[in-house]
Amino acid sequence: MRLWHYKLIPVLPRQQLLGQHRECCALRGNGWGRKHATVDYVFQHSPWNLWLYHKMILAQMCRRGYRYEAKWEDPFYRGLHCLPWADIARTAIEVECPYAEHDEAYLHECLENLRGKGIRVMPELLRRGDVIG
Repeated sequence: MRLWHYKLIPVLPRQQLLGQHRECCALRGNGWGRKHATVDYVFQHSPWNLWLYHKMILAQMCRRGYRYEAKWEDPFYRGLHCLPWADIARTAIEVECPYAEHDEAYLHECLENLRGKGIRVMPELLRRGDVIG
């Protein structure tokens, strides 16, 4: 499980973008709090942060014409098998990324991970936001 660096969201290929949506759904649901080395930092923050990140994924899916269950737009929704959050600590909404862990070192780690999958992202694409794949 991995949350791609937020700067990569606009350029993720279809498979990675839709996979990211599934991972966000899983984390918001029964996966919340389950140990996983790559995403443990998520649990050090409010679930609100995960919702903010998931909103970025959903917005990109909309831009590309992909459909998803509209219930995921509700920050308290956790899927069919979980009760909604009763209350979650709300962090600032106007942030570039809800996770400080998404720094330049993490961006390079994610780019290397994509390269290992045969996906190359050119730096100029990150600035322009062109979709690859």
